[in-house]
Amino acid sequence: MPIDVRRAVAAAPRSTSLTWDHKDVLLYHLGIGAGTPATDPDELRYTLESRLHVLPSFATVAGGGTAQAGGLAAPGIDIDLAAVLHGGQSLDVHRPLPVRGSVTLTSRVAAVHDKGKAAVIVLRSEAADAEGPLWTGESEIFVKGEGGFGGERGASTRLEAPVRAPDAVVERPVREDQALLYRLSGDWNPLHADPEFAKLAGYDRPILHGLCSYGITLKAVVDTALGGDVTRVRAYRTRFAGVVYPGETLRVRMWRETPAPGRIQVSVSAVERDDAPVLADTVVTHG
Repeated sequence: MPIDVRRAVAAAPRSTSLTWDHKDVLLYHLGIGAGTPATDPDELRYTLESRLHVLPSFATVAGGGTAQAGGLAAPGIDIDLAAVLHGGQSLDVHRPLPVRGSVTLTSRVAAVHDKGKAAVIVLRSEAADAEGPLWTGESEIFVKGEGGFGGERGASTRLEAPVRAPDAVVERPVREDQALLYRLSGDWNPLHADPEFAKLAGYDRPILHGLCSYGITLKAVVDTALGGDVTRVRAYRTRFAGVVYPGETLRVRMWRETPAPGRIQVSVSAVERDDAPVLADTVVTHG
């Protein structure tokens, strides 16, 4: 079997050093659609090094996305990239991310769940610098055709959308070349660039990275509901409920919850496909 669950979970954590600077942060921000309008002072916080702050979701690509790539190369894991989809992502931010950083990232396969026709690999990573813990992330990697091995299904948490109207609704266009730009931050899966590979995976054309939608959404929440202050984000989690094609428009709905620490529940859909779900069970926790 391509996934040896016992071996994967029992494997010793893997540690690697990650470094980044302002160029990596700028590229990531451009990859999730920052910079429109180019001279907007609010956008310059993402695109001009003299005013730069770091959107916390940058943690998912810091050092070139090593956490995800390293996890899929862990002992006991031997899978076909054409069968892989990102199922979910969570991020806990312990301190604001610096514009230039150097961390030790420790990652391991925390679990492998049996979903019947698929397996879900849970990759957990922790990053720390000289001052202590910086972030903790968890990725759920959905692997088609690898279930049915008799393992535990794992928890299944679903959030119902509030019955009231959203407190805010914004739309974010996805450029035709968005995936081509985003992949320069480290996710080189050809599913997001090669039409022939995408067809092998069952799609009409290349799809947008789930983590790109993840970043677009967090930026929309920060800019709309948190006054543009990235340091207010404490945690961010989502389930990837559907694909996005470059050229589509994302509709981001937000519902505020109080008291502190505050929570914003979010849903994201694709406008052109009759609001087809994109992100679900999505929560941003903030200070």
